[in-house]
Amino acid sequence: MSIQFAICNELFEGWPIERALSYCAGVGYDGVEIAPFTLAEDIRSLSRQQIAEIRRAAVGSGIAVAGLHWLLSSPEGLSINGPDDAARENTRDFMFALIRLCRELGGQVLVFGSPKQRSVGHDDTYEAAWQRSIEMFRVCGDEAHRRGAVIALEPLTTRETNFLTTMNETVRLIEAIDCPAIRLHLDVKAMVGGERKRADAVIREGKDYLAHFHANDENLRGPGFGETDFAPIAAALHEIGYHGYVSVEVFDYSPDPETIATRSLEYLREVFAT
Repeated sequence: MSIQFAICNELFEGWPIERALSYCAGVGYDGVEIAPFTLAEDIRSLSRQQIAEIRRAAVGSGIAVAGLHWLLSSPEGLSINGPDDAARENTRDFMFALIRLCRELGGQVLVFGSPKQRSVGHDDTYEAAWQRSIEMFRVCGDEAHRRGAVIALEPLTTRETNFLTTMNETVRLIEAIDCPAIRLHLDVKAMVGGERKRADAVIREGKDYLAHFHANDENLRGPGFGETDFAPIAAALHEIGYHGYVSVEVFDYSPDPETIATRSLEYLREVFAT
């Protein structure tokens, strides 16, 4: 299977999910990656009928649901590793619901970024948060493995969080968790802005753990909308035999979702074909 291209749905602000799925299929994307907060503040409130309708819309449009990301953006009070036992218990329950939702929509990968919900607080210690993270992700990883899903941990920059800010730190946690369903996610703007080495070198070093990949420019726009050179990135992904999704995730929604979606896919197809 060759590399497939997906796009994250929060870009399509105000669009019904059915319209976004249909549009992305028409542009030529293989998949759409869904941010749960775009479906409901708390996805545990979604009915089985609502979930089934989204799945039918994707199937009817001929596009896959690649997975979920921005997992803990809402509701308030979630924390994967904070000192509050009740908050962590609620987060575990929410993670289990996300895993179920992902699989019911036909997706497999849950990208764990959620910088605020993993950062170590001033009243906590890194060591304690590390141990709680191992405990949480082991439990969630077992549930994901049981359901045929993968949780991919995403290194982010120190501008966003103080926990898991490099690929090496994230891989150390993955190895400590020791669960086949806990893998690595890499994001271009995070690698370019946070690592002390080239993005293609990070990809090669993390190859044994890599399960998912986000494409964006360091300027927070789509691939091809800035100065980030994707040629060595594409070459590294080809070299390691990566066959997952390369998913467009942007944070600057200008000029409009249609232009971003179309031009990003054109650029990715061109650079990955060389």
